[in-house]
Amino acid sequence: MSPFVLAATFGDKLDSAFYSFDLGIFEIFGKIQCGFLTAVSKMITVLGDSVFVVAVAVLGLALCFFRRTRKYGFAIVFAIVIGTAVTNLLLKPAVCRIRPYNTLQSCADYWSWYVGAGMLSESDYSFPSGHTTAAFEMAAALWLCFFTEGKKKIAWVFPAAAVLVMCSRVYLMVHYASDVLGGLLVGLAAGCLGFLLGLVACRVMDQSRFLNAIDAERLFRRGISKKAGVSAIIAAAAVFFCISYAVLLTEGGEDAVRCEYDGDYDCQNEARVDDSDYPPIDGKSYCKIHWKQISGEN
Repeated sequence: MSPFVLAATFGDKLDSAFYSFDLGIFEIFGKIQCGFLTAVSKMITVLGDSVFVVAVAVLGLALCFFRRTRKYGFAIVFAIVIGTAVTNLLLKPAVCRIRPYNTLQSCADYWSWYVGAGMLSESDYSFPSGHTTAAFEMAAALWLCFFTEGKKKIAWVFPAAAVLVMCSRVYLMVHYASDVLGGLLVGLAAGCLGFLLGLVACRVMDQSRFLNAIDAERLFRRGISKKAGVSAIIAAAAVFFCISYAVLLTEGGEDAVRCEYDGDYDCQNEARVDDSDYPPIDGKSYCKIHWKQISGEN
């Protein structure tokens, strides 16, 4: 085994323990593959991408400055911070699970499904699914916000969207089913905790004369109509989301630059190109995992 691949990790144990389950779920999604579902899955999956999540976090932060929406803003921001930290800073590097398109390269059926789904790739570890975590942390926080206000029909839109994101990750063959289940649990926990911390933050602001006076809505009472101000914010957010969405849809796929590691498997992770944090090593570009291992950072 190559010295650049961690042996006997918890990720290896997950591979063994859930092999039949994960491969069975891949087979279910592989059998329903078609051009239409692949296109839809690629559109849905970006709702959990880091760029889109950052856009939502920025919007959530802006909502914190409006008295009537600060509960939503705090819930979103806290949920995203907690879920991102647990998944990306704690679990992924601790579990060290390799992506299925790397570990299942010898499985002809899986590889045909992966190619058929467009060969999307990521640059980090597989467990838990970051996209699924992101989708459910936002969905849980918003579901609780709307549901507790009696807006039940709107509330259910968010978990429904999160489920679609979760399924898209398996359909596109970039995550095991056990990965997305892990992301679901982390996301739900982060969303619930974010909602509770948001309530605490709102209560603190309500009890403070200075903090409670913070309300950006007052700006619209000084020369700018409230309706025009709200419309401008919605328009700016829509443009930002559309630009982010368009950029994400053009990333990855068959034309993506792949990691140049070729040890006990030919790494199909997306290489970090033109990234000052991960410069080429001996003229070769690597994914985050192998860059850190080869450079000696891990």
